[in-house]
Amino acid sequence: MSLTVTRTRAELAAARSALQGPVAVVMTMGALHAGHAELIAEARRRAPSVLVTIFLNPLQFGAGEDLARYPRTLDDDLRLAEAAGADVVFAPGPDVVYPDGDPGVRVAAGPLGTVLEGASRPGHFDGVLTVVAKMFHLTRADLAFFGQKDAQQLLLVRRMVRDLDLGVDVVAVPTVREGDGLAMSSRNRYLTPFDREVALVLQKALTAGAAAASEGPSAVRRAARDVLVAEPAARVDYLALVDPLDLADVREHYRGDALLAVAARVGSTRLIDNVPLVVGRPDN
Repeated sequence: MSLTVTRTRAELAAARSALQGPVAVVMTMGALHAGHAELIAEARRRAPSVLVTIFLNPLQFGAGEDLARYPRTLDDDLRLAEAAGADVVFAPGPDVVYPDGDPGVRVAAGPLGTVLEGASRPGHFDGVLTVVAKMFHLTRADLAFFGQKDAQQLLLVRRMVRDLDLGVDVVAVPTVREGDGLAMSSRNRYLTPFDREVALVLQKALTAGAAAASEGPSAVRRAARDVLVAEPAARVDYLALVDPLDLADVREHYRGDALLAVAARVGSTRLIDNVPLVVGRPDN
């Protein structure tokens, strides 16, 4: 089956009606890379039909962010999506997704959307959840695949699906990394060769923190922070060790699952990464 490319709601509805269920969706903003290919391939393994959305959502970009320069590579994206196993691509323009302009009603992310990325990018997750909800309805997906690299987004999408009874099975896919450990991101293409070397400090800090996990929260934070401060060319936005279910900072004597997350600006590019870990020594 060759790839079907749709751009309007009517074209999407016609293509969707021809798919055999269950139908999986992978939502992207374009500039696809091997990380997206893994999302699509995992969807292909789990569902008989795979639909990929390519839409650069203006609602999730704040003032001064990189919407204007965000890479637009649709022809390459279509080739990657087809090779990875997509059946249908929905690549609408803003006038299709938001026919009346900026929507007057949006999904509010709530308290979980105001910390970490939400603190640095106010309103970002309201924009994310609004477009994700719209795409769920337009694609009528049964399953949706999201990367662990965007852990806060993954948590919020799952919370929205549960709280609003959207009836979609949200599947997490582990972070895909370059050979040297850098988390794959569409924004990596902004990095100069020097920036690219500096950017490795994010993954190195997470690795150091994870190695200290058995010693407790303070040891995790200290080990990761020591790596970050040794690289002055990376301007750290936040380093946080949080409960993966509510994003609250874990306390000193906490034991159990945690998420170590970092965001930093390298050159003109803002990057994020995280690693799930288990903090504290297990009880004997």
